[in-house]
Amino acid sequence: MISPSMWQLWVVGFGEAVKKLQKMGVQVVMITGDAEAVAKTVAEDLHLDRYYARVLPEDKAALIRKLKAEQPTAFVGDGINDAPALTEADLGLAIGAGTNVAIESADLVLVKSDPLDATYALKLAKATYNKMIQNLFWATGYNVIGIPLAAGIAAPFGIILSPAVGAVLMSISTVVVSINAMLLRRVRLHD
Repeated sequence: MISPSMWQLWVVGFGEAVKKLQKMGVQVVMITGDAEAVAKTVAEDLHLDRYYARVLPEDKAALIRKLKAEQPTAFVGDGINDAPALTEADLGLAIGAGTNVAIESADLVLVKSDPLDATYALKLAKATYNKMIQNLFWATGYNVIGIPLAAGIAAPFGIILSPAVGAVLMSISTVVVSINAMLLRRVRLHD
């Protein structure tokens, strides 16, 4: 049982994470084995639109499958009862202070057990995905232009790409992709 003072600290910690996730456009859903009255109170305190109470461990995993059909899902958990849902989610996040079973079942462990770390992980994942798309665009663009030129497609127009110039351009392409990836260091996780 959580004392009122612990309850307030818990709601404040998770409340800030929920606000940030909602600001990022993430729909936060609570799935708990607790009683309906407790779940409803927490959902109201955290301003959640959806919650599910009295959910058994195997039903958590089934519920995650259902939610995955609607959109990509992440699940944060810390106990043995959360392990099936952690493995079922697109991204399973275990609280570092949780059980070994939860930690082993998760894709990512929030080492400091800080709920805000879930928002930072999502922000970093989105930034990484954007860099991947940028690098894919750059590499594809280079190859779409460079390979036909090296094959002599523009030779009738007097444009010939020598092998030496092609090698230099390929090296430059690699450097550009590497520098672009290193720019991930500039991502500000904390507001």
